[in-house]
Amino acid sequence: MEVEGKIKVIGDTKEYGSNGFRKREVVLTTEEQYPQFLNIEFIQDKTDAVNNFKVGDQVKIGINLKGREWVSPQGETKYFNSIQGWRIERIGQAAQNQSIPPADQFEPVNDLNQEDPEDDLPF
Repeated sequence: MEVEGKIKVIGDTKEYGSNGFRKREVVLTTEEQYPQFLNIEFIQDKTDAVNNFKVGDQVKIGINLKGREWVSPQGETKYFNSIQGWRIERIGQAAQNQSIPPADQFEPVNDLNQEDPEDDLPF
């Protein structure tokens, strides 16, 4: 699944326990009639995927929905959900500015075979 929106918060990477479990949270605001504030967790090596992004960036995040069941010592069953991100990329104007160089950086093609214009076919 994927979600799109604007980054509202980027948390610090936090480490838990003695085994080095790492987690970083990103809050994404969706852009729809009723905007949603989605807390998306990036875990372990995926925490570094957020390093090149900043608050306000328009992004698309690949996510997995995770659900867990927990039974309390009193026997009560509870369910918990989380959203885990595994990929993040810029969208919109910021992505276009990064991926397409300005027109003045392109060089015109001048090496066309002028002697036989029909000889430029690849077959």
